[in-house]
This record gives sequence, structure tokens and C-alpha cells, in this order.
Amino acid sequence: MELFFTPAHELGRLLRERKIGAVELADAVFDRIDAVELKVKAYLCLLREEARAQARAVDDRIAAGEEVPPLAGIPVAVKDNICMLGVETTCASKILKGFVPPYDATVIERLKKEGVLFTGKTNMDEFAMGSSTENSGFFPTANPWDLERVPGGSSGGSAAAVAAGEAVMALGSDTGGSIRQPAAFCGVVGLKPTYGLVSRYGLVAFASSLDQIGPITRDVRDCALLLNAIAGHDPRDSTSVPYAVPDYTGFLVPDIKGWRIGIPREYVGEGIAPEVRAVLDRTVDLLAGLGATVGEISLPHTKYALPTYYLIAPAEASSNLARYDGVRYGLRVPAEDVISMYKKTRSAGFGAEVKRRIMLGTYALSAGYYDAYYLKALKVRTLIRRDFDAAFEKFDLLLSPTSPTPAFKMGEKIADPLAMYLSDICTLAVNLAGLPAISVPAGFAGNLPVGVQFIAPPFAEGRLLQAAYALEQEAGVGTRRPPL
Repeated sequence: MELFFTPAHELGRLLRERKIGAVELADAVFDRIDAVELKVKAYLCLLREEARAQARAVDDRIAAGEEVPPLAGIPVAVKDNICMLGVETTCASKILKGFVPPYDATVIERLKKEGVLFTGKTNMDEFAMGSSTENSGFFPTANPWDLERVPGGSSGGSAAAVAAGEAVMALGSDTGGSIRQPAAFCGVVGLKPTYGLVSRYGLVAFASSLDQIGPITRDVRDCALLLNAIAGHDPRDSTSVPYAVPDYTGFLVPDIKGWRIGIPREYVGEGIAPEVRAVLDRTVDLLAGLGATVGEISLPHTKYALPTYYLIAPAEASSNLARYDGVRYGLRVPAEDVISMYKKTRSAGFGAEVKRRIMLGTYALSAGYYDAYYLKALKVRTLIRRDFDAAFEKFDLLLSPTSPTPAFKMGEKIADPLAMYLSDICTLAVNLAGLPAISVPAGFAGNLPVGVQFIAPPFAEGRLLQAAYALEQEAGVGTRRPPL
């Protein structure tokens, strides 16, 4: 048995039955990292000794007859924009090189209580701005299915680590598709929770009204287990919702008979690759075979989602990233006066995409343009949310491609920002509306994975997981492994 490719729920059972040990599992995952990391480059730093110490503690608890939580002893990777006490957190940016947080993010606190093993911090697009992980300030990550292709972004390192067997589960963050799109490209499951379900305390902010932390896992049951561990109200996050979180594993039954599933016509039109459309069509047939009714729906303001997102997100980013000035933490470039120091530090520390978005956002918020751009974008955001509200009066869930194409080649879109932005066309509106959505593997285009996306009303993660589980059982594509 390859422990590093075994789902967390099976590993948890083996650990509790004492058929394997947590140290044995940790060693298996780090041996796998040693074998493939030079090819994939999923990690910015590894926590080998820390993970083995955590594993020994779990083994001691089990040996003493203690009942441990479901994720105790499971190796989990963490996207590098989530703060961990005493562990360098850079957001894959040179401007934060050397920054060590003095506290844990809430999700890290909760996973520590679960007894997970943290394998390391994963690579990402700088400050989560990108769709390919090519915008990392340090190096790009490769897709384990084809090392010449991107893993998606911005959570590309987390998705690649799970797909390659370099972690059993991972945390990502999703501002416009940054969990779901890399999950689709890497053939794993990725869930973006409802805005406010998972605490953002300790998540380094990109766009505060859009960001959400969520799970990236090998299968849907693992996704439910990880969501169980991290969801719930947090008084330290003013946007956290006091919602009674259910046990999401209770929704994992392959029964969607009588469900109404809508396909937004705006998500399956021009720009969708034929091989992606073929996987979607097969998915529709599978869902119909399970007793669901699948029909078409219109979300008429979808055409405005891309420009709306690229006004709101950069505006919030320009405000959030103003704190990186060379004074308090991270990089400082010496200069003759403070203004020159600000300029030189930010010029040297930020990459091209981050600078582009800061300038876009600053312009949209500037005097004379605020009403014309930012305020208008907020109004359109409301219209996009109302489109979804109307759709959910007719349908239980919506279904779409996660990405219009399979994983593209490195360098293919990096010089064309608009082409890169269009790779998130199926995911952006979900963040604008604050809704939950999940990407689940549904097929292949040649040797490349293709994911489909289910979208649900607010706090209907259970419904999402039930549909994703039913599809996962029926599609039968989860047993293939990358040819590393």
C-alpha cells in the first residue's frame, strides 16, 4: 500500500486500529517528497522534524488507549498565506521574505487540536494573485500530471502536493477560484466554503470581501472531514458567521434522485474547450442516470463578473498591501529618505502581477474615479448575487466546468494577463456572491484531469458534498495517479 496516496479517512482507520503508526506515515510522505519534490516544487519550506514530533505524540496517545480525533496523525500541507506560529510565511513574495508570524491562524489552531502533522508551507502565486503559480516570487510549481504544465493557481502548490502524494490533504485559499481551479487542473477535490463559514483570522489578506480558506483533498470524504475541522464561528474574525456547523460526513450518501441541477448557459458557451465540454456532457448523463433533473438556466449578469472582480479585488488589494512598506516587517531597501525607501522597497519586493493589481486598484479608488468604477462594480456585484438567488429558486444546485480548459503549458499565458484572467471565468462570480462551490474530478482530456464545479446556496455545503460524492462514486476517475 502506498500510504502517501491513501485517503485520510482510510489512514485514520489504520492508525486507530494500530495497523500503521503516525511516524511511519510521516516518514512515507517525506520519503515521497524527497523522491518527487525536485520535479514538482510544491513547497516553499518543509517541517520535517516538527511533523515527526507531532507524529510521535499521536502514536503515544493511541498507544495509551486514548480516542484521538479523525484527522490525528494525517499529514497536511498549508498554503503560504496562512500564518503559523514560528514558521516563515511569505505569501510567495520577496517583500515578506523572513517574516515569521507570532501567532497561529484560527484554522491552524483548530488543526493542531486535531493532531494533524504539518508537512510544510506550499508555493502559490504571490499574495494569491494569479491562476498558474507562475507568479510566485521564488519559482513556479509544476503540474504532477505533466511537468511542462501549470498546476493552476493561486493554490497551485497545495493542489500539486496532494496530487503528487507529497501531502494527504492541504489548505488553500480562494478569492476568485484559487482552490477550485488548481484542484481541477491537478485532479483533486477543492471546496470554496460560504463566505464567513471558515475564519479568515491569520489569512494574509488579498481581497477581504472575497477571500476564503478551504480544503484540497484526495476525495470527497476527506474534504468533508477537513471542513468539519476548520469550519465554525470565530469571534476574532468580524466576518465570521455564527452558524451551527453540522457533521458534513453525514451528507455522504450517493443519492440525488429528484434533485434539480441547473447549467448556466453563460458558463458553457464560447471559450470552453471541446474536451472540457465532453466531460461536462458525460457528467450530465451520469447525474441524470442517478435520477437528477438537469436543465439550463441563465445568469444574465455573468458577462460582467470578470470586470467587476478586477475592479473590486485590486481595489481591496491596493488597500491591504499598503502595509508592506519596509518599516514593520519583511524586506527593507535602504535609501536616503523614507519616501525613497518606500519606493525602492516596494519596487524590489513586489512582482509584476502584484504591481499591476495595486495600480489598477489605486486608480479605481482615486478621487474622481471611485463612483465611476469601484462603486459601480459594487452595484453590479449585487446584481450577480441576485442572479444566483433567482436560479436557486428553481434549482437545488448549479453545475459548470471548473475551468474552460485543462491545465495549460507554462509560459503560455503569463505574458497575456487578460488570457490568464479568463481562466477563472467560471469561478469568479461565486466569490462575488459569497457562495460555496466544489470542484470534483469528472474525467480526463488525454492524460490531463478535468474537473466540474457544483455551486450551492449559502451554507449548503452539505448539499455540495452529497452531489460531489454521488458523482465521484459514479464517475470512477479517482483511482488514476500522476505518472511521476
